Amino acid sequence: MFAFTPPQTIQKPPIPVQFTTRRKPLLCSLTVNPSTLTGAAASTSNNNRLIQKLCRQGDLKQALHVLSREPDPTQLTYELLILSCSRQNSLSDGRVVHRHLFDNGFGQDPFLATKLINMYSELDAVESARDVFDKIRERTIFVWNSLFRALSLAGRGEEVMDLYRRMNRTNIPSDRFTYTYVLKACVVSESMISLLKKGREIHAHILRHGYEGHVHIMTTMMDMYARFGCVERASYVFEEMPVKNVVSWSAMIACYSKNGMPFEALELFREMMHYPADLVPNSVTMVSVLQACAALAALQQGRIVHGFVLRRGLNSILPVISALVTMYARCGKLGLAQLVFDRMEERDVISWNSLISSYGVHGFGEEAIRIFKQMTLNGISPSPVSFVSVLGACSHAGLVEEGKQLFKSMVEVHGIRPTVEHYACMVDLLGRANRLDEAAKLIEEMRTEPGPKVWGSLLGSCRIHCNVELAERASSRLFELEPRNAGNYVLLADIYAGAKLWEELKRVKKLLEARGLQKVPGRSWIEVKRKIYSFVSVDDELNPQIEQLHALLQKLSMEMKESGYVPQTKIVLYDLDTKEKERILLGHSEKRAVAFGLINSRKGEPIRITKNLRLCEDCHSVTKFISKFTNREILVRDVNRFHHFRDGVCSCGDYW
Repeated sequence: MFAFTPPQTIQKPPIPVQFTTRRKPLLCSLTVNPSTLTGAAASTSNNNRLIQKLCRQGDLKQALHVLSREPDPTQLTYELLILSCSRQNSLSDGRVVHRHLFDNGFGQDPFLATKLINMYSELDAVESARDVFDKIRERTIFVWNSLFRALSLAGRGEEVMDLYRRMNRTNIPSDRFTYTYVLKACVVSESMISLLKKGREIHAHILRHGYEGHVHIMTTMMDMYARFGCVERASYVFEEMPVKNVVSWSAMIACYSKNGMPFEALELFREMMHYPADLVPNSVTMVSVLQACAALAALQQGRIVHGFVLRRGLNSILPVISALVTMYARCGKLGLAQLVFDRMEERDVISWNSLISSYGVHGFGEEAIRIFKQMTLNGISPSPVSFVSVLGACSHAGLVEEGKQLFKSMVEVHGIRPTVEHYACMVDLLGRANRLDEAAKLIEEMRTEPGPKVWGSLLGSCRIHCNVELAERASSRLFELEPRNAGNYVLLADIYAGAKLWEELKRVKKLLEARGLQKVPGRSWIEVKRKIYSFVSVDDELNPQIEQLHALLQKLSMEMKESGYVPQTKIVLYDLDTKEKERILLGHSEKRAVAFGLINSRKGEPIRITKNLRLCEDCHSVTKFISKFTNREILVRDVNRFHHFRDGVCSCGDYW
């Protein structure tokens, strides 16, 4: 996922005037002429200078060799040695320096303790960092902050919270770095939800101690709320900030973009562009804006943003170009996505993943596999996301055996342990192909606990093939894991309706009502003449063209019925007569968006629609008819994939 994370820094503490550890008085270096030193003193001074010089030159091995002959290294010498171990990624040498430092009486030096903690953190030895912290007696705020940072980077958020409470009991006041690290700790743990309350408490601490005017802290606070999906709270923090910089604006745009509010993301970007010239969007801003354009299939808006990227010279930054690839693909312009990719001078695994995913959502599974293999031949090791992308592509194209081979190669060839996301892809792949028993067996054999994604994939497949028994098993687990997700109840109701199990259907609907849940309304978007229009699957009398839309859809419906179209009223779960069910079907958001496009776009111009839910069977059938009657190419991107309708045929082959 790209929620902006501000750079992490450690404030170097001032060197204390008094020391409890063994060291030479600083006055000596100011009052004694080095030329008058003789014997051991002169040798010690020369050795320290030599070690420091070797560290600066990057010759760590020789520096350690000299250290073994030096009886009295200085604090600066140890600092440079520790930094050299970090730069050369040498944990073993770092432990040697640590032992030497401890044996030489610097084991209780708070300044060097912070350096050691940072070193162990960068070398992925967090337990050693914690050991340094536990053994030091004088814990300054800098020592605490170093450990908070190390544990946050390691994803040990609960541990940070426990230590933060301990620090507060010692009456050591927090500073701006403390608040930044503990806020980040709230969103790095696996049990993130349990830390939202703690994040709110920290927010209160910040306000009480007068840090609400600090842009870095408040931006981190906003990012924390965004990652928890608390968009309103993030927006409140943003609006209340007395000073905002490009990082703040970028974080709020990312918050909207990542939380299903692309309209708001683009609106905020437009507002940002009206601010003074010194507030210039950067690469992080543009990634989020391009993601918002992709979410809305806003091709014209995306092209304008692409122009801005070129003018600002951001077209050499890999995340921006990868976002451009995704944007064009999700706007239905797969050829342009490929062109942007081909022109990249440098490609990383994220760039390749973007292209693989692009072909996957368009249903070109074999091409996605070819690109995946090409990536590995070019020396790029696939990431876990690479396998999510290529397995998803196999699922959309029904390439079962190919998907199974790729899943097997994850561990055997690439040494990647499958996660819940990979199992969900495999369950979806097998389930869509009506190999539901095999999908259920795979879930039973999982080494990790199946989460909502896995059971949701199975339930969705049960809906396609009307398997009631497995659907009840999957929904039972989903009701436990996601009791407030109305979509799971609706899916089960659809399955009961398809099986004509009316009593069971009533029971699910009563359960929905009893729990106060409502089905997520269908919503569709279309871009016409650089403006984005939204439609909902409910009575939308505020639309000024609603009468025209209804009239056109009624006319098309009659023409389609003459050509064999039969409205699929079974998907309407209400106890209504057939005529009323047909009226509800005709009011689905994607049909209204298509009608709007026919009325307001140029003749022969492709119509591009985005839908927030899965395309229903009736809308799929109707759109095929409309593409033939009107001689229009219609592209619909639903929550799963792209559908290219042309001359009465869909690119998905009715497999979705």
